[in-house]
Amino acid sequence: MNLTLRQYIDGIESGKFTQQEVYDAYMKKSKEKNPELNAYISFNEQPVADMKETTLKGAPIAIKDNFLVKWGPVTCASKILEGFVATYDATTYSNLVSNGGALLGKTNLDEFAMGGSTENSCYGPSKNPHDITKIPGGSSGGSAVAVAADLCIAALGSDTWWSIRQPASLCGIVWFKPTYGRNSRYGVVAMASSLDQVGVFTKTVEDCVILSKTLAGKDPLDATSIKKDNLNTWDEALAKEDIKDLKIAVPRQLLEEGIDLEVKKTIEESIKKIESLGATVDYVDMTTLKSAIEVYYIVMPAEVSTNLSKFDGIRFGKGDNSFDFPDVYAYYEKVRSEGFGDEAKRRIMLGSYVLSAGYYDAFYNKAQKVRRLIKNEYDKIFADYDLVIGPVSPDVAWDIWAKIDDPIKMYLADIYTIPVNLAGLPAMSLPVGTADGLPVGLHIIANQWQENKIFHLANVLEKELDIELKVL
Repeated sequence: MNLTLRQYIDGIESGKFTQQEVYDAYMKKSKEKNPELNAYISFNEQPVADMKETTLKGAPIAIKDNFLVKWGPVTCASKILEGFVATYDATTYSNLVSNGGALLGKTNLDEFAMGGSTENSCYGPSKNPHDITKIPGGSSGGSAVAVAADLCIAALGSDTWWSIRQPASLCGIVWFKPTYGRNSRYGVVAMASSLDQVGVFTKTVEDCVILSKTLAGKDPLDATSIKKDNLNTWDEALAKEDIKDLKIAVPRQLLEEGIDLEVKKTIEESIKKIESLGATVDYVDMTTLKSAIEVYYIVMPAEVSTNLSKFDGIRFGKGDNSFDFPDVYAYYEKVRSEGFGDEAKRRIMLGSYVLSAGYYDAFYNKAQKVRRLIKNEYDKIFADYDLVIGPVSPDVAWDIWAKIDDPIKMYLADIYTIPVNLAGLPAMSLPVGTADGLPVGLHIIANQWQENKIFHLANVLEKELDIELKVL
């Protein structure tokens, strides 16, 4: 157990163990630990095919339960999808399977990926394996827990604001999402279509490269997906032994007020380490950061209200007998009130408001214009620098239920990660140390289609820091 993806592949090739032995061992451990950690919503009970000749060779992988898997349940951790069975596969899941990934199970999440703690799940919160009284982050908390607790070798998640980066940071593992469009979104239940991206949780940077390469590619079923023939540069980045040619920017605003002092200290120590390895590091100003949260909480709810409108108990979602209601409005009110949780309702109502006739130009249009300014500022920085780095989260994992009654407090922490999704940039969370005994992640951001630069820095830094994954 506690295999990295590289160790698993090498072990299969050398005959050290078989695919079935490893799969069965992970399935047994996951079922034993799940009552304590609540990482999985369901397990794959189907026979595992022989995948020895594929890239991933049958490695047991978990996926977030907002990915469609044909003839299997997809719940999005919401009561409204109780009993729903998918009729087709998400493209990234199809790519995973065709390259030899073996589905172990589907993981817990905030309802429809709306939340930063995995507390907004109708199945209850997942628990951080470093301290089960703490949240694991969200919305992809179940996938992060599964990898961090060695309940799978790697996992897939979706990222809209910090949905993979933050739980990876709080659970002490590697997370990565490529440029918007590199991975297809087809078959992943949409939250906010212009922000959603498929990404991976792994135990090492090398694993991240191996798994991410199997997911990428143009998909005729997703008009936003793009084919880029530069995946070979990812492997080349792993072969580089120093970072002396890298120029790195650190936005000052990310290390000012609002960040926990111990987290700040850990991030600053990793920055000093990067400098000691020969990279050029400069502190810069990003004036648009202060507007990122306001932009996100207009654009995201607007897209949420549109995407979730189809869950009405008639087109999709668990419904009642419509003949028992006086009109369609009464029917919708009952089905959607009972089916959606508080956070989903909050975002649907906010989105409907900002898209309404009287406020569309005042809010939504203006937010999209500021979104372009955020992207322009990143472009300006990347004209002089290879990477932008900073903290992933201003805090380490907090107590379960500590912030559930004050969503604004969690929203304000999103400033560290939201600008990246608004600009469609690739990014990674790399574990670089601890604060108060809990993991802290470094946020590494590159310009569009330059993911190789992220892997270059992350691989060298990972080896230098030698952060060991602690598992149960």
